[in-house]
Amino acid sequence: MSDGIGVLIVEDDFRIADINRQFVNRVEGFAALEVVKTAEEALTYLRSQAVLPELILLDVYIPDVEGLSLFWTLRNEFNEIDVIMMTAAKEVETIAEALRGGVFDYMVKPVDFERFAQTLGRYHAQRHVLQTKKELDQEEIDRLTGLQFTVTAQKENEEILPKGIDQLTLEKIKKVLQQNGEEGVTALDAGNEVGVSRSTARRYLEYLVSIKEADARLKYGEIGRPERKYVP
Repeated sequence: MSDGIGVLIVEDDFRIADINRQFVNRVEGFAALEVVKTAEEALTYLRSQAVLPELILLDVYIPDVEGLSLFWTLRNEFNEIDVIMMTAAKEVETIAEALRGGVFDYMVKPVDFERFAQTLGRYHAQRHVLQTKKELDQEEIDRLTGLQFTVTAQKENEEILPKGIDQLTLEKIKKVLQQNGEEGVTALDAGNEVGVSRSTARRYLEYLVSIKEADARLKYGEIGRPERKYVP
């Protein structure tokens, strides 16, 4: 077997299969072992190997099987091999079934390399932990399942917001900005759409200007002072 984590690619489109093979070989610590086009080829290959691959990149749309039947055969016969779905299938039923079956990740084609590399990086890290530890505490389990990352990210996000700016209202103001586009929106209009006062809306809009996520332009009316209009 090649050095690194061995990967079997199951993909009937030779162009996509070649891209997947290149993606795998670009990620340090991984090696594409074989590319097969059908369920029969995949099972023949696996049943003939003295040492199995650690990971399978699997498409849903395989010409000689229907739905996720190959996936379930792999789960039953080769449950020590991890599976990542790389497919155009976006039906909720298919995704839910794959998640119930224990896929490591589910990526919808076309998959960009950055997203792909992130998944393989997480897989490598998880595999290392599971191979080097005999027991895991709750914090380590949370790390493996992604819970700690989510909670930490939320806390960090909250900490960087200045006093008087809360995340929920900020997201609503951002949405109003995006919806109005280049036409722009005044603090009064934004406040009315979000359900906050003009001064509150202005505070959020000026904050977005300060972090360069919005621009402020002067709107000249027929009478009175010019009013600031905000654009994303």
